[in-house]
Amino acid sequence: MPTITEDRARSRARRVTTYKSAPTILNEATRDFSSSKTYDVFLSHSTKDAELVLGVKLILEDHGRSVYVDWLEDPNLDRTNVTPGTAETLRKRMLSCLSLIYVHSGNSAASKWMPWELGYFDGYKGAVAILPVTKNEETSFYGQEYLGIYPWIDENALSLKELRVHRSASDYKSFREWTGNVQAFRKTA
Repeated sequence: MPTITEDRARSRARRVTTYKSAPTILNEATRDFSSSKTYDVFLSHSTKDAELVLGVKLILEDHGRSVYVDWLEDPNLDRTNVTPGTAETLRKRMLSCLSLIYVHSGNSAASKWMPWELGYFDGYKGAVAILPVTKNEETSFYGQEYLGIYPWIDENALSLKELRVHRSASDYKSFREWTGNVQAFRKTA
């Protein structure tokens, strides 16, 4: 299964941070944020993966998707003082997103928020997919057992011009087709 590797995500993030500082990128993202904006993707991720997440966000944007990342779009949320208000803000943001992509990395299992975001969004809209970010292309994706009920995303290894959502290695749709007909593509056990 061709996945997005850590090196690919980090390399994509570094192409931007080479020309602009991280604070500049954050300020630009904050300036562009609108609470009424609809996004293609809510990116569920571990906060320990900042560089990987920035790279994945940029890769998804390279594929024409608009992406919500909480620490970029809502930097006022205090990660050191999480409250019920934090959860309510995230709920509102999820309601304005068409899909949720769960960025699976080595840090995902330790996240308290990722399973909550996944379950909430799955119950609300069902347009949920796992995006494994692996050490290298040969690394297989093994996540927590419950992740196996969801389709996974990769890039077309031949062109890198298409995101594909898979139910199995041979059963996939383009990301655009998947978001247009999620219920017909739900993975069954």
